[in-house]
Amino acid sequence: MPLDPVYADFVDLLSILPEGDEAAVTAVREHDAMLTKPPGSLGQLEGMVEFLARWQGLSKPILENPMVAIFAANHGVTDQGVSAYPRAVTAQMVANFTRGGAAISRICIQHELNLRVIELALELPTGDITQTAALDDRMCAATIAYGMEAVAGRPDLLCIGEMGIGNTTVAAAIYAALFGGTGADWVGRGTGVDDAGLARKADAVDRALALHRDDLDHPLKIVARVGGREIAAMLGAIVAARHQKVPVIVDGFVATAAAAVAYAVDPQAIEHCLFAHVSAESGHARALAAMNRTALLDLGMRLGEGTGAALAAVLVKTALNLHNTMATFESAGVSGRA
Repeated sequence: MPLDPVYADFVDLLSILPEGDEAAVTAVREHDAMLTKPPGSLGQLEGMVEFLARWQGLSKPILENPMVAIFAANHGVTDQGVSAYPRAVTAQMVANFTRGGAAISRICIQHELNLRVIELALELPTGDITQTAALDDRMCAATIAYGMEAVAGRPDLLCIGEMGIGNTTVAAAIYAALFGGTGADWVGRGTGVDDAGLARKADAVDRALALHRDDLDHPLKIVARVGGREIAAMLGAIVAARHQKVPVIVDGFVATAAAAVAYAVDPQAIEHCLFAHVSAESGHARALAAMNRTALLDLGMRLGEGTGAALAAVLVKTALNLHNTMATFESAGVSGRA
């Protein structure tokens, strides 16, 4: 079936992608060459400043309003016993985020990152993907559009993360639909399911792919049929950030699924994204490899809620601070290269 016209505006945005500012990158490199260190000696930290410059379009990049956005949603597929925790935990953790008790809350407070929690109809779980579509096309398109509002506060760096019991199962289904393979190739233990739970996850993915196999011929359809609200919203945030000159740091296994959908539409659509870390979810490294992307960190994390993205933002903040505050050879009276 052809793609529903409700996606037309979003498809247009994906077909006209602003390019990065290479003149800004050149200016950053020229300043970096004057700093009291051998060229290239700060490795990826130097590249992080160039990344900010390229996608902010600024020769002197800034981090005055870095934001972590957590998109929270619930999933009908939890009825299949795919999670170690009940669906009620999603709303309970959202409350924990706002009270400041969660890991992401503490990281953001310590490192002065703005935290925004975006609830997506927690009282209305998506359809159980083994029985029906997660979302109809109109609702999926509306959720993508809603996610685009994440850049309304004009962040200068956007870190995307998520919360949603059951969402590692739907993310695995998205990867399988996009890149091939079976449920067993993509599912992991998520919140800590046992072997029986892992088998139920793989089976749920396989049944969902079989049920929807005739309608998974476009990445946006895949989000609607086997995805979830938080993934649709993160997809919208990624594309809106590109158009608003906001660089993005993508969190782990589930957040990367949103980026994978954008990549499947146009590989250039995620050039403004850094991938924070390699999740302990076994399929994450495989997904990154499928998109020819390398993550910044490998810490064995699988918490979600934007924690890896926030830690990567701390590195980016450090990189920019070094770039802006280190002495130059001239100001420090240090001899340059012979």
